[in-house]
Amino acid sequence: MTAISKQLMTFRVNGETRQVAASPTHTLLEVLREELDLTGTKHGCELGHCGACTVLLDGKPVLSCLALAIEAQDREITTVEGLARDDNTLHPLQQAFAERGAAQCGYCTPGFLVSGVALLAQNTNPTRDEIKAALAGNLCRCTGYTKIIEAVELAATRLRKEHEMTAST
Repeated sequence: MTAISKQLMTFRVNGETRQVAASPTHTLLEVLREELDLTGTKHGCELGHCGACTVLLDGKPVLSCLALAIEAQDREITTVEGLARDDNTLHPLQQAFAERGAAQCGYCTPGFLVSGVALLAQNTNPTRDEIKAALAGNLCRCTGYTKIIEAVELAATRLRKEHEMTAST
């Protein structure tokens, strides 16, 4: 049996260019956690069912347990660690999660945050059904989803107010 040789890969992760030597067969999840030490993205089911491993790839949510790292070469990856704002304040959705108690054990939280941020980047006025659809690929065993949905609604309200204030200046 021959070993698969590692290959140098370049990613733009959370705004920073990173290089890593990894096997072309490694998943994006493996590279993020084991090579880049970004452990906020969680190993969940490793089958694409739970959403705990969700990251943004060029702004779109993807399940990093199903994506090969090589597919992300030279692309923009955002993990939960990269959601904070440039001034190091929490993203409004992170703040809303804390205020609404939307994180119980916290294992699913990174996936929900990343999926929610992707939704809010496209739509700061989502309906409850749109929120549910955007989060449908994420599973939580603790919260019953109500507080998570409320947190997304709260963050959407705050983002709309921010946009209104920016537009009026």
